[in-house]
Amino acid sequence: MTNKQWQAFCDFKEIFSKKVEEWKVLAPELTELQRDAAKAANTPDYPFETSVVYNRDLDRLTKEDDIHLIVIGDNPGKDEQLEKNNRYLVGQAGKIADGFFKKNPELQTDFRKNVIILNKTPVHSAKTAQLKKIMKDGGEKIYRLVEESQLWMADQTARLHCALVEGAEANVGANSVFPLPELWLVGYSELKPKHFFVPYRDRLFASYREQNPEVWKKVYVFQHFSMNRFTIDLKEYVEDGARESKTLLQNIHALGELHKKEIFG
Repeated sequence: MTNKQWQAFCDFKEIFSKKVEEWKVLAPELTELQRDAAKAANTPDYPFETSVVYNRDLDRLTKEDDIHLIVIGDNPGKDEQLEKNNRYLVGQAGKIADGFFKKNPELQTDFRKNVIILNKTPVHSAKTAQLKKIMKDGGEKIYRLVEESQLWMADQTARLHCALVEGAEANVGANSVFPLPELWLVGYSELKPKHFFVPYRDRLFASYREQNPEVWKKVYVFQHFSMNRFTIDLKEYVEDGARESKTLLQNIHALGELHKKEIFG
């Protein structure tokens, strides 16, 4: 990272960590609500250890690491909230994502060294759908907290991405595959109208428009890595219409633009 990128990244980590602790202190009842929501959904028992999760993988990145992508998942699941982890995308979906980049070395990207992994909210639930019950059962306080977490993450993520792109401009061309950092928004079904992450979707778009509309061109939307949906969707896209002649990244970008138009217009 350049000096400007590193400073922006460190600033983000600091305020993100503090905000997560603030939310945890504000809502100690979250753990019981998360347990009840999991039980109601017949989720197998598991230890509830972290109600709001900061991604400790952010602290493992160094100034020497080039950032190619910011990947945005939904929210921390069962594996992510364990105290021994407190890391994002470490379950099956994370393994699939890591495997995708290892199987495609032409992307020149190490999923754990060149990617900043964030979520649409750091509030834990075994499945994203359980957040709805948590918000309903928790009353106005919890409803507002979960919604605020979406809006806050959208604002700060857009701010970070813009800063990383702006900070890289003097260093454009240092990496031939990703000369400027991109943002990959994965899991688009809950971004559709009347779905759970609409507040995140709308605030994210507004934040880019306010801060640097040009960086919005570096945002792409995809299906989840979970259940291999990202790879299956990409494979079907490439096979439909004789797109095999294009490079992998060209097809990824084209598919990401297609889904982006579906979600954002």
